[in-house]
Amino acid sequence: MCEGQRITLVDLPGVYSLNAYSMDEKVARDFLIDQQPSVVIVVADASNLERHLYLVAQLLEMGQNVVLCLNKMDLAKEHGLTVKTGTLAEILRVPVVEMIAIRRQGIERLKSTIARNLDKRPPILEIPYGTIDEDIRRLSARIESAGSFSGISARAAALRILQDDQDILEKLKADPVFPALWESLSEIKSRQTMDLAAWIAEKKYAFTKGMAAECSERHLTLDERVTISDKIDRVVTHKFLGIPIFLSFMFGLFFLVFKIGGPLVELIHNQFFIIGGKMASWLGAMGAPVWFASLVSDGIFPGMGSVLAFLPYIMLLYLGISLLQDTGYLARAAFIMDRLMHALGLHGKSFIPMLLGFGCNIPGIMAARTLGSYKDRILTILILPLMSCAARLPVYTLFAAALFPRHQHLIVFSLYLTGMVLAVIMARIFRRIFFKEDTAPLIMELPPYRWPNPKDVAYQMWFQAWMFMRKAGTVIFLFVILTWALAYLPVGVPYASESSIIGHFGKWLAPVFAPAGFGFWQAAVALLFGILAKEMVVGILGTLYGVEQHGLAVVLQQHFTPLSGYAFLLMTAIYIPCIPAIVLIKKETNAKWMTVAIVYTFVLGWSLSVLFFQAGRFFLR
Repeated sequence: MCEGQRITLVDLPGVYSLNAYSMDEKVARDFLIDQQPSVVIVVADASNLERHLYLVAQLLEMGQNVVLCLNKMDLAKEHGLTVKTGTLAEILRVPVVEMIAIRRQGIERLKSTIARNLDKRPPILEIPYGTIDEDIRRLSARIESAGSFSGISARAAALRILQDDQDILEKLKADPVFPALWESLSEIKSRQTMDLAAWIAEKKYAFTKGMAAECSERHLTLDERVTISDKIDRVVTHKFLGIPIFLSFMFGLFFLVFKIGGPLVELIHNQFFIIGGKMASWLGAMGAPVWFASLVSDGIFPGMGSVLAFLPYIMLLYLGISLLQDTGYLARAAFIMDRLMHALGLHGKSFIPMLLGFGCNIPGIMAARTLGSYKDRILTILILPLMSCAARLPVYTLFAAALFPRHQHLIVFSLYLTGMVLAVIMARIFRRIFFKEDTAPLIMELPPYRWPNPKDVAYQMWFQAWMFMRKAGTVIFLFVILTWALAYLPVGVPYASESSIIGHFGKWLAPVFAPAGFGFWQAAVALLFGILAKEMVVGILGTLYGVEQHGLAVVLQQHFTPLSGYAFLLMTAIYIPCIPAIVLIKKETNAKWMTVAIVYTFVLGWSLSVLFFQAGRFFLR
């Protein structure tokens, strides 16, 4: 709500220009042209003004109604920078609002500014382009006569055409004026010997650089500009120390997750065990049908309890990742990994979707849209399922606690690390097979270090926990009931026995996994349902064995050795992505790449688990 007016806010990808060289730039540009928003809010970093003004200049050339929000005014001051917002507003002829978003300062003023400027259209910004100004004017006149664009000014369309923007040319092809326009464009290009795209970009950068200099003043000496962030970066982004420091942070995070979360998980386990037992006794006393009592005591409580008990681990993991992100360190992690990523054939920006994949593969796959090259996006999406998402954490922690009680954090850390190593190896293989050209360099802005905002960190933690709870309360709950039904039927057979429907199916599938050391039907069924949602592996095992989490750990010790247990974890970490991820891969790419992702992850997971188990047997005999 802005002063009583209800508005719809659309968050476009964060970009520095609208040149449509990358997917995120193209998405932002097409939305602005096609949807014609009432107002465009540009959130710029006041401490890095020059870089952000290029986008503002492009928007004003397009004729967009811009409200410029200068965020991080406190950092600008710390860097000895004074921004003359009044002068900037006068030059650009748009409202300029100062903000410190992390402290919630300036938000109400921004709202009121938006409300006052809805549907206003400022004059088109006309940047001088020297010797091609007359050519721009002529092309603009022809485009204006065509009337083909309502979301972009004729001048901006002319500039895009001179820069060989094929999308804009495609929009004009159906117009009767196109032959004359193409003739004018060909004549201009034959007459001008310079690179027009480079010339236009150079002149625009010169304009924004001059504007930034006119509207800001620096007061610090060169020595004084070496900030705390710079001093920290000398260590954490060091050529040799950077990666060990990053791995140490991740190892420390997993250690703390288990150290703090262990007692909480045990508490939840006990509560589910107590409540499940009471419910079973109460239903028996009430004369409830045998099948219903079995559903509650053998299905719902063991299955759901086995999953929900791991909520503390998931919350602590997201708390740690949110803290690293809010302090500004995660951006450094991408920068640190850039050299390694390039050496292995990946784009440096691929590390960001991969890091998101630790939380959930879904946002990681979606974040691959920010990669400029289509082939880089395909490559990143193919390896993302190898990132161990939070849904696999319940499986890891269950087996680690049951089979490796003294080294839980090492076991889980090794699985995460294995996924990362396999990802870069497969990226190298895929690039040699499918995509052989060089990758583009990584260009990104490193935010300054700052104390994390408790509200933002808590929100991220609770949001991810809620998403996990919602998934547990819907998808997992339904499949726990389905698993119980398949284990209960046909009526009269022992529950979850080999004579049940699920037992017959599991026995048919089990031989596939026998070479990996877990060729019994319960493991096969758990892996099968794990394709629907990875965290279901624990819930299905709990349902099949009819035990709570504490009892499940004992059952696992009876069926798995440490060797076969780790082989099972390797399979869980690598094999087939979950159904939502598969659907999204199909949507973001096509059926071919979806099939590649399914086949190679299963073959890789099965091969690695078999190799590990057989090699272990050979060396331990």
